[in-house]
Amino acid sequence: MREWVALPDLGVAGLRAKIDTGASTSSLHATHIEPFERDGEKWVRFTAHLGSVVQLRHRRCEAPVVARKVIKSSNGQSQARYVIKTSLALGDRVWVVEFTLACRKAMRYRLLLGSKALVTGQLVVNPALTYVQDKPAFPATTPSVTGAA
Repeated sequence: MREWVALPDLGVAGLRAKIDTGASTSSLHATHIEPFERDGEKWVRFTAHLGSVVQLRHRRCEAPVVARKVIKSSNGQSQARYVIKTSLALGDRVWVVEFTLACRKAMRYRLLLGSKALVTGQLVVNPALTYVQDKPAFPATTPSVTGAA
């Protein structure tokens, strides 16, 4: 299933997402990932890659680090990834989602929305349908999340 989403706290709109009930964790295509400290807290600066291979867009973002997790990808390889929390807008709903930052260059979709985010957002998935929701209005009203850049 596919849907249009936005990440308002990161200033990102018009992003196509793959809804993947088989994946536990959500993931965002990011490169040039640089950890740093701000006011004694761990943060990460990264380039979020958006759009498609034909219409590639990117945006430099910053967000507080929630964790660093070892994630096993669909090809069976393990990789340590930074985890951030940011608001996600899908249709008329907005909620906070944890994303791992990973290079998804070889993947068709720059954002993968996993089952934990679907449960938190109380979404029901019909795998026979795609692009059911309207594109989220931008800027969307967001829950309080620190770290917009």
